[in-house]
Amino acid sequence: MDKKKKKTIIGKAVDLVILKRIFTYVKPYRKNFAMAVFTTITLAFLSPVRPVLIQYTFDHYVSKPNASMLLTMTFILVSLLITEAFMQFADSYLTNSLGQKVIKDIRNSLFKHILNLRLKFYDNTPIGTIVTRAVSDIEVIANIFSDGLIVIIGDLLKISVIIVVMFVMNYKLTLIALTTIPVLLIATYIFKKSVQRSFQDVRTQVARLNAFVQEHITGMNIIQIFNREKAVYKKFDEMNALHRDANIRSIMAYSIFFPVVEILSSLALALIVWWGGNDVLSKETTIGDLLAFILFLNMMFRPIRQLADRFNTLQMGMVSSDRVFKVLDTVEIIENKGTKDASFISGNFEFKNVWFAYNEEEWVLKDVSFSVKQGETIALVGATGAGKSSIINLLNRFYEYNKGSISIDGTEIQNYELSSLRKNIGVVLQDVFLFSGTLANNISLYNPEISREKIIEAAKIVGAHDFICMLPNTYDYNAMERGGMLSVGQRQLISFLRAYVYDPKILVLDEATSSIDTESEKLIQNAIDIITKDRTSIIIAHRLSTIQKADKIIVMEKGEIVEMGNHQELLRIKGHYKRLFDLQFKEDGVI
Repeated sequence: MDKKKKKTIIGKAVDLVILKRIFTYVKPYRKNFAMAVFTTITLAFLSPVRPVLIQYTFDHYVSKPNASMLLTMTFILVSLLITEAFMQFADSYLTNSLGQKVIKDIRNSLFKHILNLRLKFYDNTPIGTIVTRAVSDIEVIANIFSDGLIVIIGDLLKISVIIVVMFVMNYKLTLIALTTIPVLLIATYIFKKSVQRSFQDVRTQVARLNAFVQEHITGMNIIQIFNREKAVYKKFDEMNALHRDANIRSIMAYSIFFPVVEILSSLALALIVWWGGNDVLSKETTIGDLLAFILFLNMMFRPIRQLADRFNTLQMGMVSSDRVFKVLDTVEIIENKGTKDASFISGNFEFKNVWFAYNEEEWVLKDVSFSVKQGETIALVGATGAGKSSIINLLNRFYEYNKGSISIDGTEIQNYELSSLRKNIGVVLQDVFLFSGTLANNISLYNPEISREKIIEAAKIVGAHDFICMLPNTYDYNAMERGGMLSVGQRQLISFLRAYVYDPKILVLDEATSSIDTESEKLIQNAIDIITKDRTSIIIAHRLSTIQKADKIIVMEKGEIVEMGNHQELLRIKGHYKRLFDLQFKEDGVI
């Protein structure tokens, strides 16, 4: 968010554009909203009735003793209090439940949008910040309903009704009661501005802390490997101190404001007692009027004291809403305009003069052209950063290429329905990500079409069945977050199995054997021979021993194809591939 827009949002409690957008989520809950408004308005008119009844009771049945009517009026007052208490319960429940329903829908919309954002968005946005938007900021939006707009309108209406009733009863006492209001309004304005700034700082620091903690917990192994615990703790301590200071600034504002309000309300009460007491002594007013004004004064100052806080709550809801809507408005989405079903592709695909850059003009792929026939196995080799993984990212449409064309079975990949396309391209990555939950769910990813029997059958083919059966609860074993309870080799086998059960037309192995032990590699190599039969396969590998059987090997360097052929052809050329082969096998002690 640019500074000018940020300043505009912070400077006003109600942004009508944002508020209008929030209320689009209220439409399914019109009845709930209408009932909340009704109870709020009812309370605004019901609350001032109590002091009027007390005034009437004292002036008619206490000053002029009437025990039976006094008992009757007491019952009426108790009934009124019970009714008011019920209405307060209903109002609180309706406004809070409305807020929870709205943020549930907003959170669903946000998460659905996040699921469809292309990977470039995640390259540039800290995960902790996204978590803050999806959790903390949306929770703040709920306060717009529970402590914000509806309640503020109710409080303002209540204050207005009270002042009108006070003027009707006794305009002199009303003017005396309102003498401290200008000072209170000035104090409220200063408090509101101060808390706005501190609340904004708090939200900013919360987002920074979330991003920092999420990133460093994820990378804890690196921190401990390089003995950087003290340095990371020091950085965290500095950020946590900023968060503390932001909260203390808001605490300071509250600590000053509330005593000021109490002093002003006490001063107004003292003036009412002094002036009204003299009027009672001089018979210019009644004891009932004086008691009613004392009650009115308390009823008026209570919402005034809370208004500043509620305006800040509303304004913070506006800020959080703007942040959430900013993510919802992010256009980092792969367009899904294709209509063709990829379920029936044979597996032929072609890259033709493809140019690609993650950032403008910083070309990662330069004029890349090659074709693959159904059932062929091709291998991509080259140094890190040569562009091998980028080819896979483009084929899956995780990123969009800048120039050229990519087609499958002669059809541009943009013409395929996106989910159908990705469903038919299976990928096994080097960096395996497993979710908390059972191995079976990690393999099927909750796809009801993949039965337990299919998983077990596939595991036997891949060679993972034996090690899974050795685990507690076998296929119901909890892998824990990121699969932390499994070895690297076991995680790779699960990832391989996950891709296989989806029966893709095109199978991609992106460094799938680079991080596993020799025994696990042998298991996967045996499985590869089985599952690549009659299936188009792409293998990205540093270990050249794993790709010697490939039908075609593509050698890449700095985003360009420098050599292409099978293993024997490339050895005869004595170029880049031959140098890589000799270097690797010399290091392994083979030659």
